[in-house]
Amino acid sequence: MKILITAAMFSALALTPASAKMMACTGENMAKSNGMMSGMPDGPGKMAMAKEMGMANMDISKGNMRGACMHYMKAQKMGATK
Repeated sequence: MKILITAAMFSALALTPASAKMMACTGENMAKSNGMMSGMPDGPGKMAMAKEMGMANMDISKGNMRGACMHYMKAQKMGATK
């Protein structure tokens, strides 16, 4: 049974398009996203991304990594739709 579940997980990962892959929720990747955000043109997308990154930083300071990662993933999606 474990083999079937493992095989299903690997096949699902193999079929995921490369554009759908997100960066992991780490401090290094958050720094990269902040750097990318500074290069974006001013507009509503940049403001929304800055808001999500700010909320992620606030959650990190409170010790809520789950909430921080949620906000970070939202910010990545906003940055990808520029």
